[in-house]
Amino acid sequence: MSAKPPCDLGGLSVLVTRPAHQSDGLCELIESARGRPVRFPALEILGPSDKHAARTALAAADHADILIFISANAVQYAFPLLPGQLPLDIDIAAVGGATARALSDAGLDPTLVPGRMDSEGLLALPALESVKGKTVYILRGNGGRTLIREVLRERGAEVREVDVYRRQLPHHPKGVANLLKNWPRLVQVVTASSNQVLDNLFTILGEEGAEHLHSTPLIVVSQRMAELALARGCESLYVANSARDEDVLAALCEANGDIA
Repeated sequence: MSAKPPCDLGGLSVLVTRPAHQSDGLCELIESARGRPVRFPALEILGPSDKHAARTALAAADHADILIFISANAVQYAFPLLPGQLPLDIDIAAVGGATARALSDAGLDPTLVPGRMDSEGLLALPALESVKGKTVYILRGNGGRTLIREVLRERGAEVREVDVYRRQLPHHPKGVANLLKNWPRLVQVVTASSNQVLDNLFTILGEEGAEHLHSTPLIVVSQRMAELALARGCESLYVANSARDEDVLAALCEANGDIA
């Protein structure tokens, strides 16, 4: 029996901008709360541009002291490229809860998961404060933050970053015109789960869309995202506790209460 939704969204139209293959869970939660999800992926996830090069870069990962998975996507795309057998004493780090769950589902239980589920939280773990002389692999997508790499190198680790997937801008040639034309009817709240998703939305929607984004309530998933949204001119912000679908739904409930 499914859990009772935390609120009744009363037909609220929500722009869901997660990558297409990662949007089902949030859309189902919105529907269970009597909301109306409008799928509009603002990010596309693909495998590495050179799979052979990525596999070669990971060939010695079984000699690493720590493997850091930046996201659930990193788990999905790195797992087939890793050596077949990893030592039992290797530390496996997950930046967030979704990443930790993806690792467990793949049969690779994480040993380092921060309470604060972001790069800063991970770097605050004792195991990552004493890394001098250790070899650390960071498995990530192109264009991500470099904070973990920079801090671990400052702490004396040998850090090897490997891009195991690509983020790119999706194509919406027809969908954009329809969305902009019908924005007041289709979009009452926008959700965004990363800085890149938010930047992509502004790129995809152009000047007309930027005006809509400025005035439409926006759900973001971190204070860092909120700062970017404010700098972009967004006026009505709600910060979810995390990028988890349940936390985004809770923020939608809050926004809906204000809209109503």
